[in-house]
Amino acid sequence: MSEQPRQDTQQVQAWLEANLGGTVTSLWRQPRWRPVWFAEVERNGVTQSLVVRGDRTDMPLIFPLRHEMTLQAMLHERDIPTPAVLGWIDEPMAYVMERVGGQQHFENTTDADRASAVDDYLQILARMHALDVEPFAAAGIMRAESPELSGLLGLRQYETVYRSTKNGPDPFMEFCLGWLRRNPPQSKGRESVICWDSGQFHNASGKIVAVLDLEIGHIGDPMMDLAAWRMRDTIVGYGDFPTLYARYEELSGTEIDIDALMRHHFAFTLTNQLALGQAVRRPNVDTDLMTNMQWCYETNLFATEALAEILQVELPTVDEPEVHEGRASTPVEHMATVLKSLSVGDGAVDDEFLKYRLRALFREARHAARAIEIGDQVSNDDLDDLHQLLGDRPADWFTGEAELEAFVLADAATGTYDEELLVLFHKRNLRAHQLLGPPGSAMATHLPIQTFR
Repeated sequence: MSEQPRQDTQQVQAWLEANLGGTVTSLWRQPRWRPVWFAEVERNGVTQSLVVRGDRTDMPLIFPLRHEMTLQAMLHERDIPTPAVLGWIDEPMAYVMERVGGQQHFENTTDADRASAVDDYLQILARMHALDVEPFAAAGIMRAESPELSGLLGLRQYETVYRSTKNGPDPFMEFCLGWLRRNPPQSKGRESVICWDSGQFHNASGKIVAVLDLEIGHIGDPMMDLAAWRMRDTIVGYGDFPTLYARYEELSGTEIDIDALMRHHFAFTLTNQLALGQAVRRPNVDTDLMTNMQWCYETNLFATEALAEILQVELPTVDEPEVHEGRASTPVEHMATVLKSLSVGDGAVDDEFLKYRLRALFREARHAARAIEIGDQVSNDDLDDLHQLLGDRPADWFTGEAELEAFVLADAATGTYDEELLVLFHKRNLRAHQLLGPPGSAMATHLPIQTFR
């Protein structure tokens, strides 16, 4: 572990012992892209398990970390199952909560227990959406200027971060944001406390132990929770959404607004690229580049698929590029092999955080190897599409990005080329996805979301 993470860990230990009493008997940083620590604190012979959740390092938070902590604490006080908040740490910026049991997935779970847990979650959402929003607003939980705009605040927060950190052309995001400005979701005055990045919880024995990760929770349109949930379904599996929506209507007495759901779903698919696109283009030393790339490229495909369903446009496919060896193929593939041996298997290093970083670098090496094999063909195919749209073929792929963004911005007010651009961007997104890793790998496998129709 490098010096800064080690120093942060020491400061966390000092805070826990000074403010909670007792002795820290175990403390380790979770091997992941965001600083999170797990701790065991012993007081009077009793051991308490804690989680310390820190600030992100490669992007500004969409809502401040204190905002997340306040929302979690207030929900806990109102019998919404979230971990109890125990305190705030100034340096490194983090908050402390009780650690909960259960698991975040449904592996080794019976179908009956899965259905029971999902139904329990629907009951929790219905109760949460029925809470009085005024105490939350008074405590600083963000809300729109009026209930009619409740469905727009979250995306505006993301766009603010996107504009403030943008470090290169991003024609696809400009196209999507332009479409949503002309065709926003309508909340019709609905306003509730929402978690937005919904579907995150620990479950056990058919019940929800706790709702987790309220990082982007705020006061918004409750339809946003029902829409955002769909994206995580591809890796967790919650069930048939029409059935789940009917159950929510029964529990909440609120009618499902399919048009709003479809637009909120499309908006939520943009959130990874809006927040992390800058870190993909210019990663820092803490960036988990391949995780960010996989999130962005996968959800960009979700976005074109979501908009195509709204516009009822049939999307194209692209051919698998022909593989070519390059002069750097052998050393890059060797690098991937060595990094894999250091991060998995019997010969792997013992330090879990270092193992995580080596695994991330292994994935980068495989991406580089894939770019050597097919990168030129992918870029040429993108440029051929731009030639048809723009009338001239850009000099190179990066020039094409800038010229395409200029074209998109010129069309943003009218959307004259919406369908043509949607088809073009879908092909570009498919090709970008092909670069993530070898065919059949988890990184390069697309998992489509349940459709509305």
